[in-house]
Amino acid sequence: MMTTKKKLGIWMDHSFAHLMEFTSKHFEIETIESEFALKDSTSHLLKPAKLMKDKEKKQLYDYYKKIGETIKDYKRVILFGPTDAKIELFDLLSEDERFLKIKFEIKHTDKMTVNQQHNFVKQYFSGV
Repeated sequence: MMTTKKKLGIWMDHSFAHLMEFTSKHFEIETIESEFALKDSTSHLLKPAKLMKDKEKKQLYDYYKKIGETIKDYKRVILFGPTDAKIELFDLLSEDERFLKIKFEIKHTDKMTVNQQHNFVKQYFSGV
């Protein structure tokens, strides 16, 4: 049986997500990119979800599903970053019963370097 990984930090926006597993050893980082954002990285920041085209919505949905596949085996997840992407992801996952056992927390942060993201995840889970 696969062991359940415990804690995961995800810094994300609509372009990409950095998934950092919190362990006592070094951090493993996985990056998931959104096809949606690769083409046009600025216009979506100005556009509310209501006004997005179906194709854009599908690309975001696929991006969130890809992240969901990675995190479904964790027990605790902190979602953080500068945009509403983390809230959109959480809303999508909340509708899926596979994610009901996971304890999520959402924090708004600014853009961060990878080192700042690491430190955020380390501090967040060390204090828990």
